[in-house]
Amino acid sequence: MTSRPDEVVSIHIAPEAGKSAVSVQEIRAVPGKGLEGDRYFNQVGTYCSKQRKPDHEITLIEIEAIESLRRGYGIEVEPGESRRNIVTRGVSLNHLVGHEFRVGDVAMRGIRLCEPCEHLEQLSNPGVRRALVHRGGLRAQLLSEGVIRMGDRVSTSQRQ
Repeated sequence: MTSRPDEVVSIHIAPEAGKSAVSVQEIRAVPGKGLEGDRYFNQVGTYCSKQRKPDHEITLIEIEAIESLRRGYGIEVEPGESRRNIVTRGVSLNHLVGHEFRVGDVAMRGIRLCEPCEHLEQLSNPGVRRALVHRGGLRAQLLSEGVIRMGDRVSTSQRQ
């Protein structure tokens, strides 16, 4: 399959806090809850509170940011180790804060940047936190229910 410049290249969920993320081919997204089977959907994520937060529903990161870790810092990180749910190619995620966009048929709204934290570094590799500042991805709110699949197009109304 040929890669497009604006697509989902991998999908990951972690069923429990602190556990390794698993790669899936598709996942059901549910507004107000998140991705079915993920730790935040089940209210068992590290940063869960009793009240669900829209910015914990789904996270995205650019494969280009992950690839830059190796090139620029000598840090090897697999896409699932980023602890983000959706890995995209060819999408400027930082530009989507405050904007609506679609991943396949699922509508989303960018809430805020997903800056790397100490917890991410503890679960992956030393130096990841510093290397991903302002490139750690996007936290988004799900606006519609649907299935997200590998290869789905990421579409925005703004030019990237």
